[in-house]
Amino acid sequence: MWIKQAAGRATTLCLVSGILVASGYARAEYPDKPVTLVVPFVAGGPSDKIARDVAESLRKTLGTTVLVENTAGAGGTIGTARVARATPDGYTLLVHHIGLATAPALYRKLGYKTSELAFLGLINEAPSTLIGKPGLPPNGLPELQKFIAAQDGKLNLANAGVGSASHLCGLLLQSALKSNMTFVPYKGTAPAMSDIMGGQVDLMCEQATNSTPQIEAKKVKAYGVTGAQRSAVPALAAIPTLSEAGLPGFNFTVWHGLYAPHGTPPAVLDKLNKALRAALKDPALVKREEALGITVIADDRLSPAGHRKFFDEEVNRWSKVISEAGIQPE
Repeated sequence: MWIKQAAGRATTLCLVSGILVASGYARAEYPDKPVTLVVPFVAGGPSDKIARDVAESLRKTLGTTVLVENTAGAGGTIGTARVARATPDGYTLLVHHIGLATAPALYRKLGYKTSELAFLGLINEAPSTLIGKPGLPPNGLPELQKFIAAQDGKLNLANAGVGSASHLCGLLLQSALKSNMTFVPYKGTAPAMSDIMGGQVDLMCEQATNSTPQIEAKKVKAYGVTGAQRSAVPALAAIPTLSEAGLPGFNFTVWHGLYAPHGTPPAVLDKLNKALRAALKDPALVKREEALGITVIADDRLSPAGHRKFFDEEVNRWSKVISEAGIQPE
């Protein structure tokens, strides 16, 4: 009799336990294992650097290991697709830049839809600089505008490949100048920068984090900063924005955002957004970013809704710019 009663109680406990697990009450609190930040580009680049900085700050807030995984290829679409298809549990996240908003206009087949991603908040944004080769005749943007127009499309503009920040900035610049230039694509920023310093190409629109050392060393000529405000970096402080130098309203920044797979539980998304907010207040992270002229986001774009609204605006903006440039999706 006692054995039957014990067996009955054990069966009941198992059933209750199963119900609790199924309903989520017995689950361990998120996170209970390492979180992976997928960067859809090679190690060592700007996106990789910010992801590693954010990973360190998120580790402090989440209380778990945060790993960075580089899944490069196809303009960032391979790594993005990996996260879009990942289990929506908050353990596989994506750090991506402006290229996520331009990809729909540049690629026919992405391997994912942006609706398959949950927006967690914008991380940062950084301006680029318009630089020229040493000895380029024009001094200042007004002279450069006249020089470009007189060249009738012969002046060349280096970039790190279709869809890169330097390429996008160049497209926006060409549209604002209403003058054509010859775009010269390279396999990355390093060879493009090498050739502009060597005088093989005329102009380049490059992220300030990469161009500042060359500007400071006078290895290139600086014509303007692409952001809405002048850079706080001492070496760039005296350089006007392109907007104030003659292209009113010109504003180009390279931004990064954090994403999770669509379907991730709301409670996990909320915890991740709070962790991101805390991470971006980390004095060590803010100091590192500001030293490079990068602005850490502190406005409404840090919220999921604000991030999504900004992203949609960027998609519309770049779709128009890319279409007007006559670029056909690959």
